[in-house]
Amino acid sequence: MKILVLNGSPKRDKSDTMHITRAFLAGMEEAGPQDTHIIDVIDKRIEYCTGCFTCMRGGSCAHDDDMGAILEEITASELLLLSFPLYCYGMPAPLKAFLDRTLPLSGMAMKKDGGRYRHVSRADLSRLRYLMICGCGFPGSRQNFEPAVAQFKLCFPADNTVVTVPQSPMFSAPEAAAVTVPRLELARRAGRQYATEGRIDDALLAELNSPMIPEEQYAAIVNSGV
Repeated sequence: MKILVLNGSPKRDKSDTMHITRAFLAGMEEAGPQDTHIIDVIDKRIEYCTGCFTCMRGGSCAHDDDMGAILEEITASELLLLSFPLYCYGMPAPLKAFLDRTLPLSGMAMKKDGGRYRHVSRADLSRLRYLMICGCGFPGSRQNFEPAVAQFKLCFPADNTVVTVPQSPMFSAPEAAAVTVPRLELARRAGRQYATEGRIDDALLAELNSPMIPEEQYAAIVNSGV
């Protein structure tokens, strides 16, 4: 499978969330060879969308930056994986700038899709699947990930899968290995299953997305270092 990973963390490969993503990708690789390219979005020159809509009317984007090459890679991929930490209940600014600049993939025409209207795609994305892996530093998932998940599913309504892992700073703490190593093994299992079945079963996903230690214990550990 041709996989394009967009790492939205400004920390690049030191991202807490990328620990989960790398384990997931390793699991996919165990199921069979994968063609994976990881892009650290912070290192790409992606200008802000100005909303001129020239691209959606068939013209070229006003910006001559790295986004054109990324769009070409998206259309050639089979899996688009967005990996990012939760920032203010959404994605980090560099990744949001990327998302805004995906407008050229659509035209101005709209069609009704279920209960809403959306722009008609100008690119053939029929074979593309979408995966979001997001970590956060809060003790639990409730009332934290919902805005980011909603945006991801609205932007990529077809064939999407979402992984949300609270307490993710522990993945970068060697002293937390007793709980993080088993959780990364769950991520590997999820990757293997996704590669072979195209999905992650609900039970495995719920286990992967659950807190690693009791929420109160995690909050106390964080607060002890404040």
